[in-house]
Amino acid sequence: MVIEREWVGARASMVLTFLVGALSVATGIANITVTIDAPDFVLFGVTLPGYVQQITAFTGTLTGFLLLVTAFGLRRRLRVGWYATMVLFPVTVAQGALQSTEQSLPLIGLSTIAFVVVGLNFRAFDRELQLTTTQVAALTALAGAQAYGTVGAFALRDPHFDGIHNLLDAFYFSLVTGSTVGYGDITPAPTSAVGELFTLSVILVTVSSFAAVLGVVFTPLIEAQLSKALGRMTEEQLDLLENHVLVLGHGDLTEPILEELTQKTDVLILTPDEGRTRRLTDRGYTVLTADPSDEDSQIRGRVKSAQAVVTATNNDAEDALAILTARQLNPEVTIVAAATHRENVNKLKRAGADTVISPATLGAHFLAESALGGEGVEELERRLMAEEPSQDGDAQDVLRDEDGA
Repeated sequence: MVIEREWVGARASMVLTFLVGALSVATGIANITVTIDAPDFVLFGVTLPGYVQQITAFTGTLTGFLLLVTAFGLRRRLRVGWYATMVLFPVTVAQGALQSTEQSLPLIGLSTIAFVVVGLNFRAFDRELQLTTTQVAALTALAGAQAYGTVGAFALRDPHFDGIHNLLDAFYFSLVTGSTVGYGDITPAPTSAVGELFTLSVILVTVSSFAAVLGVVFTPLIEAQLSKALGRMTEEQLDLLENHVLVLGHGDLTEPILEELTQKTDVLILTPDEGRTRRLTDRGYTVLTADPSDEDSQIRGRVKSAQAVVTATNNDAEDALAILTARQLNPEVTIVAAATHRENVNKLKRAGADTVISPATLGAHFLAESALGGEGVEELERRLMAEEPSQDGDAQDVLRDEDGA
């Protein structure tokens, strides 16, 4: 049985990471309830207190949520997502072992398998994390606001605050204040104007920073929805493409090719016409609005991980430019072209195409042979259009006979 490349590549890494994260959350929640007042236990010859099981169940849930986040990082092929995932997998295994329950065994096994699969696909995650100035500023503001609230509350803990005894209490106060939860268990002392004024400043600073970060997070999601409405692909969708067929341009010749290809593999179409992009998207095709001959456009279309490139527009000159670019970016990819004019067949081959076919010339040849009484033309067409190609070489023999006629 042949395993398709996409199921042992980046897509498998993302799916396995997501599954491990979800299983870690579920296992942690299940074990929190069964490890209450757990007795001491022995692990690998070492006696550990029972509360370790409950602590690891709680932290295992948090690790699961972190893995869900890194799965989205892998979806975007971020290298930092790969590093974070490879660090979290051993942590998940250790937490599962320390929980020492039967529910933890599937988590340990799946984490081990995922660690191997993701580790083998290191090269698939080659994108650097690029934060905009706004994102950096928002995250810096959030970190600074939390530091201000934590250090300030700890410094004023006595006599200006009730309930703050250590740095953890101070951080807790700063976090629940900034998130607008405000449980009311830590408050300024009733007679302390300093505590009240400091709390007001913490509210202004931390709430503003939280709002800024939320805006930075949700803005890309809104942009993704707008891109979908306008018939454009998001970067996340492009990042998932692997072992696909890249169709450079769209014309009358492209339509029957798309109908054949989309039944057998993933296809991405590059076309500069936004109106055509929307029409093709409405019909269920995956389309990127971009110049097919542009280097950056083909890189976004992941030509380096494509299994084949197809050019079949009605403009042989534009097809030649697209072929030259594709061959330069991926010397190993198979490039197939359809020539509108027979005299351009050799030119497209010199541009870098592996196979060039002139549909008009081929069709004209078949029609002429039939008109002159040639036999076997319809049989050849039937065999070429069949889902299961002939295994005895008869179709090739007919082709050779037609060429020699």
